[in-house]
Amino acid sequence: MEKVFVFGHRKPDTDSVASAIGLAYLKKSLGVSAEARILGSVNKETKYALNYFKVKEPAYLNDVKLQLKDVDYHRHYFLSGKRSVYDSYVYMLNQGLTGVPIVDEKEKFVGIVTIKDLAHHFIRDDMEHLRASYNNLLSVLKGEEINRVDEDLDGNILAASYRSTTFINSVPLTRKDVLIVGDRHSVIEYAVKSKVLLLIISGNGEIKKEHLELARKNKVNVIRSSYDTYHIARLIGLTNYIETMTRTTKDAVCFDEIDYVDDILDINRKLRHTNYPVVRAKDRKCLGLLRITDLDSRNPKKVILVDHNEKAQSVEGLEEASIQEIFDHHNLGSITTNTPINFRNMAVGSTCTIVYTLYKEKNIEIPKEIAGMLLSGILSDTLILKSPTATKLDVEAVHALASIAEVDYKKYGLELLKAGTSLQGMGYEDVLYNDFKVYTVNDKKMGIGQFFTMNFEEIEKDMDRYIETLDEVAEANQYSVVALYITDIIKNGSYVLFNQKAKDTFDLAYGKEMKEGDYIENCVSRKKHVVPILMEVFEK
Repeated sequence: MEKVFVFGHRKPDTDSVASAIGLAYLKKSLGVSAEARILGSVNKETKYALNYFKVKEPAYLNDVKLQLKDVDYHRHYFLSGKRSVYDSYVYMLNQGLTGVPIVDEKEKFVGIVTIKDLAHHFIRDDMEHLRASYNNLLSVLKGEEINRVDEDLDGNILAASYRSTTFINSVPLTRKDVLIVGDRHSVIEYAVKSKVLLLIISGNGEIKKEHLELARKNKVNVIRSSYDTYHIARLIGLTNYIETMTRTTKDAVCFDEIDYVDDILDINRKLRHTNYPVVRAKDRKCLGLLRITDLDSRNPKKVILVDHNEKAQSVEGLEEASIQEIFDHHNLGSITTNTPINFRNMAVGSTCTIVYTLYKEKNIEIPKEIAGMLLSGILSDTLILKSPTATKLDVEAVHALASIAEVDYKKYGLELLKAGTSLQGMGYEDVLYNDFKVYTVNDKKMGIGQFFTMNFEEIEKDMDRYIETLDEVAEANQYSVVALYITDIIKNGSYVLFNQKAKDTFDLAYGKEMKEGDYIENCVSRKKHVVPILMEVFEK
């Protein structure tokens, strides 16, 4: 079953992570192979919730770009290096291939051979040497086993084309020789006495009983074929191991399943090859063959977005993925899809409330640990239901989930928020990016960070350094506005810091001369109290 990734935005907060975990569990309960992921490091508050309810932190998802593993390439299309040249040619012909990877006995990549390589080999190379298996000879020459001594045969090919007496008197035979001969008994006797490596009797010729006994005694391999000597001489080169004419790994351009399709296309524009071996880099195991035309048959990664619907806030490569569904409680963003999808956008305080609603609609029981995570997301986003974004549905969800999770939501919520307000070990950018979102209005971008605290004085004493950081981030990312709202969850308001070039924007937004660190009463929701008034200034 194809996997579906469920994830929130790039700067994961508790609502984002918890809703991904809760929704992935629900989808799995409904038979979907869903997996929760995160797009960045989780904050202290989220870690507190994960640890409290003993839930494993989701794995990191770097991107959803198309990779070779998302393409219907020719999996398991490769040949053992011990296959004959003839069999390899027939395989390529039957499969419609112009090349094929060659592997060893452990399926490790050895090299690649193409139809062109075979043509060059037969036109240019010396065809007087045999390096084949006994079975390959039987198969290609339609031979009959007369006496088998060796499985692997390595020798020089000769044909008894002279008169018998001339051949015996002028051609010395050794253990390295492979002799093709008809039923010329004197030559056969000479060959087995000389202990040749292999005797191939053409035209279904007879071998005398005494000569066969001598062949067995002298360990001479014997094969009989219905083909005449001329045809055997033409075909015997095709019995050789295909590895004897394989281009080595250093000459072959290979791709791994994890390589990006865009990178493969860039390389192919320069090389213009038709076939590329697919090889796992970590152990050189061959996985198959990529024909460049295979890249037209793609299976994009399937994703479900939670707690965001802005492309800038989402995973890298989203445009190459297949968005299945979106569940969010923010304003409509920039994401578009090629086909209709399920989009649940509700005016509630938390995406976790939407997920809770889905469990009710599907009549799926919520486990204790999942209930605890969903509860944490709602308490975080609604500031323990004190935020103006909190709705009746959020209140209903909190009471129901707290009962399942067996916690006092007020006591647990306060401990949860306290865990996220500590500045210990955090730098200035860490505080800004702890919960940071980017918005685009009329081709202008603004980045808004929010940090919850119970002690603004810790930030105030370093205010100049924070403002320098905001200026640097704005300059580096070409943001028109970069602001940090430090929300005091006890006083129910926020202190605001902004980059210096954005001062006029904030003066207009709040209708007064704004100073860094000004306190704004009843400002706790970025969604309701911050973004709308800044967007209004941008739009005007």
